[in-house]
Amino acid sequence: AMANPLLRRALLINENALGPDHVDVAMNLNNLALLLHSQEQYTEAESLHKRALEIKEKTLGADHSDVAISLNNLAALYSTKEGYKQAEKLYKRAMLINEKVYGLDHLSVATSLNGLAVLYEERGKYEKAEALYRRALRIVEKELGPEHPTVAASLNNLASLYSIQMLYSQARPLLKRALKIWVKTLGSEHPDVATGLENLAQLQRKTNQDKEADLTEKNAAKIRAMER
Repeated sequence: AMANPLLRRALLINENALGPDHVDVAMNLNNLALLLHSQEQYTEAESLHKRALEIKEKTLGADHSDVAISLNNLAALYSTKEGYKQAEKLYKRAMLINEKVYGLDHLSVATSLNGLAVLYEERGKYEKAEALYRRALRIVEKELGPEHPTVAASLNNLASLYSIQMLYSQARPLLKRALKIWVKTLGSEHPDVATGLENLAQLQRKTNQDKEADLTEKNAAKIRAMER
């Protein structure tokens, strides 16, 4: 709650000092919009994201990498509001910019791929989603190495897609690999490890491994208890 007035004050200071169309003002707008998005204040968040995007396009040019960041943020907001067509258009534009600026295998491209994949998954376009998740996974493995937490998140995304389709034998090794990475890189008591355990427990329940699921859920609950 404290962050909101602080971000608003920073925005006001920069608007007064630098003018309403300065790139630093766009950054302030973006930070405030992300906070409002997280607080489910979608209407104001959308307005601020749009203003940040307009400033960046005007000052930096339509194909600048910072424009792609704003496009991804606005797309994520539309996705939350189920404005899938608008979100798809923005994610695709961001991806094209990032491919042009950084090349096909950059992490920023993976961000747009994941966003698009989530859209397709939510609309039941599973083949399209799988292809994008797999490409994103290849990028993060290449750029960050096979045992990075971001790789684990990508594995988890793909496993979730397989679980929705009841392709449990394909989901299981991905979930286990993701869990191993999280334990190794973040420690056994990290909230992401709890998430990995909960996802694995769900799969174990769906495949009638109730005893294993009980144990997995207990381990997850221990970690969650530490968070409180």
